[in-house]
Amino acid sequence: MATREQIEATYNYMDGLWRASLGDGADITCALFDGDYSKSLEQAQRDKHDLMWTLCRIQPGQRVLDIGCGWGGFLRYVRRRGAFGKGLTLSSRQAATCRAAQLDVDLCDWKDFGAADRSFDAIASVGAFEHFSSKEDFVAGEQIAVYRRFFERCHRLLEPKGRMFLQTMTWGARLPDPQCVSVGAARGSNEYIVGVLQLFYPGSWLPAGLDQILLAASRWFTRVWVSNGRRDYIETMSRWGAKVFEFKTSKLLPALHLLLRAAADRDLRYRLETLRHGYNRECLRRGIMDHYRILFEAT
Repeated sequence: MATREQIEATYNYMDGLWRASLGDGADITCALFDGDYSKSLEQAQRDKHDLMWTLCRIQPGQRVLDIGCGWGGFLRYVRRRGAFGKGLTLSSRQAATCRAAQLDVDLCDWKDFGAADRSFDAIASVGAFEHFSSKEDFVAGEQIAVYRRFFERCHRLLEPKGRMFLQTMTWGARLPDPQCVSVGAARGSNEYIVGVLQLFYPGSWLPAGLDQILLAASRWFTRVWVSNGRRDYIETMSRWGAKVFEFKTSKLLPALHLLLRAAADRDLRYRLETLRHGYNRECLRRGIMDHYRILFEAT
């Protein structure tokens, strides 16, 4: 699993620019367009939250755990609907933003979370699953064991028949040979793009696909519903790109800080290259990556 230091390397560096572009409570995960691209990005994120609430059968007064809560988009929604949200993140800046909004967020990962069994009525994990396994775990054949420990822990935290909404990218059919993935590969090749993304997301290796996730969960959860979100994520990332590169005076200072840091930080320059060229979006377009929304019910 990516460490706190690695998660902060991924998310803290863009905190100021991201919030200036999308707002303090923006949800930085795939929105729900469901084929209707006339929606605004904000409406598509609200529709996703509506779907999560409905599918997980959350009621006012219930307790909801958001594992990998980001800047608190879903936690804010849960609070507006009258339920009680608890968030986990490994990014200190995400935690600070959430706490400033009076959200209940712990700076820790799921393995160290000390809640008692059966503490929650529903669990959401949107985009965090992508960081739970490292490439070293994959190479050692330990990836599915990592996922099984996660699902076991979630099962213990949920009330009987409680539901969990999981949204994650996975590798797709056109993943290049992992041994050939490198920033030394031909620029623009699949191997190069994935190599740059490895620097963008240090300590993280995506699940192999939907079947691997379902297998890892099968001892503790039943799959209730699944949907492919690849096209929605391509659209979401396109909307993010337009907002990030739209001129606003509030972006000038965070953008200047990034450029000054990038002058002395090679890895940061690769991260900025990823944003500039939309490498995540390109991986989805090329079939190197895929994306799924999955609803589980505890058995």
